[in-house]
Amino acid sequence: MKHFLLSLSAATALFAPLSAADKPNIVFILADDLGYSELGCYGQKKIKTPHVDKLAKEGMRFTQHYTGAPVCAPARCVLLTGKHLAHAEIRGNRDSGNGQRFPGQWPLSDQALTIAEVLKEQGYATGAFGKWGLGPTQSSGAPNKQGFNRFYGFICQRNAHSYYPPYLDSDDKEITINEHPIPGHKRQKEGTVKAEDYRAEHYAPDLVLKEALDFIDTHKDQPFFLYLPFIEPHVAIQPPQEWIDKYPKGWDNKPYRGERGYLPHPRPNAGYAAMISDLDEHVGAIIQRLDQHGLSNNTLVIFTSDNGPTHNVGGVTTEFFNSTLNLRGKKGSCYEGGLRIPCIVRWPGKVKAGSQTDAASYFPDWFPTLCDISGSKRPDTNLDGVTLAPVLEGGELPERHEPMIWEFSGYGGIIAIRHGKWKAIKRGLKRKGKPGKWELYDIEKDRAESKDLADKYPETIKQIEQRWLRTRTVEPDFPLPDIDRK
Repeated sequence: MKHFLLSLSAATALFAPLSAADKPNIVFILADDLGYSELGCYGQKKIKTPHVDKLAKEGMRFTQHYTGAPVCAPARCVLLTGKHLAHAEIRGNRDSGNGQRFPGQWPLSDQALTIAEVLKEQGYATGAFGKWGLGPTQSSGAPNKQGFNRFYGFICQRNAHSYYPPYLDSDDKEITINEHPIPGHKRQKEGTVKAEDYRAEHYAPDLVLKEALDFIDTHKDQPFFLYLPFIEPHVAIQPPQEWIDKYPKGWDNKPYRGERGYLPHPRPNAGYAAMISDLDEHVGAIIQRLDQHGLSNNTLVIFTSDNGPTHNVGGVTTEFFNSTLNLRGKKGSCYEGGLRIPCIVRWPGKVKAGSQTDAASYFPDWFPTLCDISGSKRPDTNLDGVTLAPVLEGGELPERHEPMIWEFSGYGGIIAIRHGKWKAIKRGLKRKGKPGKWELYDIEKDRAESKDLADKYPETIKQIEQRWLRTRTVEPDFPLPDIDRK
């Protein structure tokens, strides 16, 4: 266990220090590449998501919740460490380069402090089940070295490109699950495309779910933090056939042959919808197990996504589903479609059923929030978020001490900053001496980011830029050379 200093939280009295018996369980469900409008409760008309929709009816729906980054690994880093991308250790997807087939991503350091470590210190059993992406098993970033008692799933994001991989990681061991695994990428230029040709013995999401349910069974009599970074609906498209059969055959007039990466599929639109419905069914299984043990009233359940929907690779056509509800951009973009995500919170008796909040919030806010609701003390590590505890009670969001910031190393380098109603974006930060121009949008009036106001409000741009530059730290592992020299 790492050593760290703690300072008292300034949250509301409702979340004062608690005895072990009174500490709420925390279940944090993180979908992978689920778009803002790919759930029924967020306006989706074609994909069936009854369990998550029920969760929304029983809890609070956030309409302006944002991820910490527009792709997988940095989003997870921001979520677990509470530091936005101008301070985070991991600011883009990057492999660790340890020479293995699935090496794992760039690791969190020994100095990083995760919310799992804080909760573990406070007596919580901690388990993570799904996709990790924050460092190989033998590195400082391994989940068992970052506060989790138990891990089962995919240490490496690229191993998670297939739903029938050769192995899954169980703590520090690789467990073979398929003797005839399916690689996550392949083309089939001719012949009949058959979904069954791209399946093997064991479907990894079902194994991950079983381990998560076992964790609930094992720790039902003590407070637990259950982190569920499920891999659905990240492509490749390999859902169970029974879900594919529930969607109309007329949705697809030709098969996908793998020409845009990942695996072929005979019915890509139906297959993609099936992946989200299968995810929804897994959420339902988690809720059912909480109910079975009488834990629901003392369990905070959070459901959200790591970033916006896939950018139409792997056979997916997100326009067919209006996956962003007409927001601009998708995964990898710092426009609203890449960053704004669904978020639902259920906590019976604490969070009003059927409620909604328009509070602009994002991943760094969860670290102080989970400290507060668990009665823990906040670490003295300059967290970047604000507590959402008052919002969950139906109150106002606390004033932020700095804007919401996304300094993203990938996709050519992007900076996005939301300050009140304003959203400033600059792309091409890695183009030596030739970055793009600042763009400025009034998000309250223009959620589609269709009217660039940068020329009209140059002083606003300047003020927002200076707030970013004053607070940012240089991260040598994810450099932005022109910015780092300023």
